[in-house]
Amino acid sequence: MNAGQANAAADRVRSDEEDIAALAKGGRTNIFGFLLRLAARLPFLFIAGRLYGAEVLGRFAYAILVVEFAAQLATLGLKRGLAGELSRTERPHGHVVTEAMLVTVLASLAAAGLLILFPQAMFPNSGINGLDRLLPLIIIAVAGSDIALAACAYRFDIAATVRARSIIEPWAISIGAFGFYFYSVRDGLILSYVLSMVLALIASLVPMIRHYGLPRGWRPQWDSMGKLTRHNLPLAAADAVEWGSRRLDLAILGLFAAPYVVGIYYVAQQVASLPQKLKTSFDPILGPVITRNLAENNLPAIARQVSQVGFWIIAAQAGIALALGIPGEAVMGLVGPNFVGGTGALAFLLTAEVVAATAVVSESALVYMARHRNLMISLGMIAVQAGLSFILIIAARRLQLGPMVIAAAPALALTIALGLGSLVKAKLLSRLLDAPVNAWRWALLWAALVAALAGAAFVALPHSLEWVELVFGVPVVMGVYALVIWQRGFGPEDRALFRKSAT
Repeated sequence: MNAGQANAAADRVRSDEEDIAALAKGGRTNIFGFLLRLAARLPFLFIAGRLYGAEVLGRFAYAILVVEFAAQLATLGLKRGLAGELSRTERPHGHVVTEAMLVTVLASLAAAGLLILFPQAMFPNSGINGLDRLLPLIIIAVAGSDIALAACAYRFDIAATVRARSIIEPWAISIGAFGFYFYSVRDGLILSYVLSMVLALIASLVPMIRHYGLPRGWRPQWDSMGKLTRHNLPLAAADAVEWGSRRLDLAILGLFAAPYVVGIYYVAQQVASLPQKLKTSFDPILGPVITRNLAENNLPAIARQVSQVGFWIIAAQAGIALALGIPGEAVMGLVGPNFVGGTGALAFLLTAEVVAATAVVSESALVYMARHRNLMISLGMIAVQAGLSFILIIAARRLQLGPMVIAAAPALALTIALGLGSLVKAKLLSRLLDAPVNAWRWALLWAALVAALAGAAFVALPHSLEWVELVFGVPVVMGVYALVIWQRGFGPEDRALFRKSAT
């Protein structure tokens, strides 16, 4: 090896180490953001369950489901695709970001107009009055905030996402839900949602402008925006499928169950989706790192980074799933006694988040390397989920197993479908990179077993001591699990996640 090759190899090693450091820094910020989001989301669920009740909560849940799906489509894949566009272009980045925002606003207006014309899509089982018909206008804020935060993440500013999504948004909806309760029980939750999304948009635009400035000298380039839209359509479809797979269960359940059952399931879904933020918030960090390594044809580095982040996410999510799932009845009971029946659904949904982690991190690379094949796999996964959901729900109804057992059926279908998707996507990415992609380590199993034993001791306490499960049981389960993972599962690169010096 000559001196030039040696220097290039050394630079590549340093670059890989810097990438791991950047991913670790983002991971620390995401974990902190998760804890903030957990602290804010639980008050909202408590207020919604105790004050508004399961039926009003179910109506709110279905309306927001439709609105957020429309917002997901309106981003046109740019939540992840924007990083690729910025890494390829020679134009001023501020102009590209402005065009992405404009395209998103136009798509949001189209989606909002459609729902304003057909509001029954949001409220299929209840009447439409008041401001219900204007709710779709909030799509502009939801989608616009996503693109603004994606632009910030390209500059490795994950703190902006934490502020908007983990502090402002959840606390605004919690405080708003309490305040609007005294104005209207029927509309209070929806009004609080609108308030939180508007504030989150403002919190997203401010750092975006700080990073990119105002688009001075920019004029709309419609050909460029059309190309931007067409290029990201496969990614948009993949995003919609991935997002839809996490909401399809609620949509299908709404076809068979009463609104109060939907409300109970929604609470379980919200609790289970808290750890989901850990992996989805890694997408903006992984995107720039992967696109740069693709440009340098450094495929082994991508395999290492995907495996590394995948393990971090699985390790964190498994610990959270155990801490929330073992005392599941106590967690659901916090929202209200009527919500305890959703514990079975909660257990399956928490498991689903763990098994899905490999698919999500693999997809972070597949969307750039094999976006069409990734889309086909995602479509196959959602088809399996839908088919299994109908089969399990119909079987449970024929066996007369009760409404809450029926509610757990789509959660089980989701777990199976996501597990299959993880296996297939990891195998495809491994073949494309010609390097192993594996986020699993046996230490995860041993840590889970030890944590389960510790949690079982708290669950065995009398019902009157349920508060002990929450106050002491949850931290003990997390602590025992973390200790085993740290000692048996974490190597030097993993511990970079907790080193403040990693920058």
